[in-house]
Amino acid sequence: TAEVERSLRVLDGGVTVLDAEEGVQSQSETVWRQADKYKVPRICFVNKMDKLGADFKATLADVEDKLGVKTAIVTYPIGAENTFKGVVMLLEEQAIIWAGDETGAKYEIVDIPADLVDVIAKERARLIEQICETDDLLLEKYLNGEVPSLIELKQALRKATIAYKLVPIYCGTSLRNKGVQPLLDGIVDYLPSPLDVPPAEGMVPNSDEKVARPPDVTAPFAGLAFKIQADPHIGKLTYLRVYSGKIESGSYIYNATRDVTERVGRLVLMHANNREEVPFAEAGEIIGVVGMKDTRTGDTLCVKEHPVILEGISFAEPVISLAIEPKTKADQEKMGTALARLAEEDPTFKIKTNQETGQTLIAGMGELQLDVLVDRMKREFKVEANVGDPQVAYRETISIPSQAEGKYIRQSGGRGQYGHCLIRIKPLGRGEGYQFVNKIVGGAIPKEFITPIEKGIKEAMENGVVAGYPLVDIEVELYDGSFHEVDSSEIAFKIAGSMALQSAVRAGNPILLEPIMKLEITTPEEFMGDVIGDVSSKRGQVLDTEQRGNARIILCQVPLAELSRYVTILRSMTQGRANSYMEMSHYEPVPGNIAEKIINKENK
Repeated sequence: TAEVERSLRVLDGGVTVLDAEEGVQSQSETVWRQADKYKVPRICFVNKMDKLGADFKATLADVEDKLGVKTAIVTYPIGAENTFKGVVMLLEEQAIIWAGDETGAKYEIVDIPADLVDVIAKERARLIEQICETDDLLLEKYLNGEVPSLIELKQALRKATIAYKLVPIYCGTSLRNKGVQPLLDGIVDYLPSPLDVPPAEGMVPNSDEKVARPPDVTAPFAGLAFKIQADPHIGKLTYLRVYSGKIESGSYIYNATRDVTERVGRLVLMHANNREEVPFAEAGEIIGVVGMKDTRTGDTLCVKEHPVILEGISFAEPVISLAIEPKTKADQEKMGTALARLAEEDPTFKIKTNQETGQTLIAGMGELQLDVLVDRMKREFKVEANVGDPQVAYRETISIPSQAEGKYIRQSGGRGQYGHCLIRIKPLGRGEGYQFVNKIVGGAIPKEFITPIEKGIKEAMENGVVAGYPLVDIEVELYDGSFHEVDSSEIAFKIAGSMALQSAVRAGNPILLEPIMKLEITTPEEFMGDVIGDVSSKRGQVLDTEQRGNARIILCQVPLAELSRYVTILRSMTQGRANSYMEMSHYEPVPGNIAEKIINKENK
């Protein structure tokens, strides 16, 4: 998911590939929502039309129903399953038939097959109507009985695609390159170039001033680092989307996010695993930069004379962690370096130290991710490690509003310490995070002490009062306080803010929250009862079931704490014939009896 997130952040357009038998799966919905977040125009390719059970129309209905979009069929299949042999291009009123070879290199353009003439006429009329409805001038022409030209229709469909009004639909089978050629033409015809998208917007560092960076080579350089990769041959490789201006090898650029200057060693265009060295890259290009040391994923690079910080990339917080320790002293020296390199590449992979035990903890979005990273550490960095059992990332919050006072006074000769604040807190909706509201009026607390109070509150939220887990979904309102002309200081107000929050949380009926996973299970019909029974035994809730071919799809929500090694358990239960996909859904309160066990364990 992180890989998709950072890619979509820098893309101008995308192709959603769907299985003609499976339709829209959970992963498809997740990626579609991510693309919506970054307003990425896209077209759909219904793949595997030669697969047993392929159903073009059912897949289209699935797209409109689950993704909530208006589809526009651009290529229509000729046959399905083992009879699939080509596609009809509706706007051009031509058919493409592929020869029997496996590469798809040989094809011919022919007239529409006789048995499809009536169907294609209806589908083409519907497509033209859909396109005209998105363009006032074309609609007027259409209503007057005129048929717009092919160029006019393509231009209008391009505009409609970029404006998210229509999603062009193509079909074929990518394995044999059937239907891929029209798709590639469609990418050029209907998805935006860098010149079609609005200028990248950002903020001038340390100010509220907004600035725009147009996709113009003459504009000041600005780019976003969206991926870091450790390359065994050239070292650290930073992938950069150039939004404006030009970047040259051997030059110096400014990392506005971290306030450091970086030297551009070499520039490489990546073609899968092949690298092509180039002297420069311009607005609209994606380039690999060799030699940058301090840049991380989401950082903005620019020229120091025209600084800007573009919108970064947001990643979900880890939901699971485990303890890791080196097997030998030699491994201990290498493990820190290995983990740091892996964390550079994967922004959802976090490393921290348990302050009480001194253990190193690694955290991520799931067991599989952590298993893969530990395996990479062994293979690529030759580090052997012992790994503990996975630990769920619980959270804490409050259930009722409360208020409290934080007062820190120290007097031991000379200048003392004085900080005093009053806060109100109230619970927010799940996933709303933390909000700070400053309601101080009349100078009860000087402005320079407001930020230290908030810092103290934020630090206190890292360790809750129930079991030491981070606090979430709370609004904190600072409404009063007092200060001393001589003794007040930033550190005193920071401590006062921390004290106030801890007292307010204790009075707010604090509760424990646990991550709930969205789980999709695909299983043969005969194992459905056993699978649903197992889900129920894990405190899970079945949301829906549906038939997909010869399999049953079970959609449910299950607490992450109950899903340890679930893939292995599921395969054992279904003789290896079922599979599952899970993703983070939301946090919910932990049931009382289970919460009590967790709290007792953490407070031992």
